[in-house]
Amino acid sequence: MANTKTLSKEERKKSKRAARKKIKAEKPKKPRDYARGSKKRKVKKLARGQAKR
Repeated sequence: MANTKTLSKEERKKSKRAARKKIKAEKPKKPRDYARGSKKRKVKKLARGQAKR
């Protein structure tokens, strides 16, 4: 990506978006072979009720 220090905010956004798009086209990510979020640790619910408050 080019040096964006001298550009205005709008131009910076445009150049960054273009750079991201270019990378996506050149190196596409392989589709994941597992469900999204399925590898997250499951959290047991804590005790409910007045005792906790």
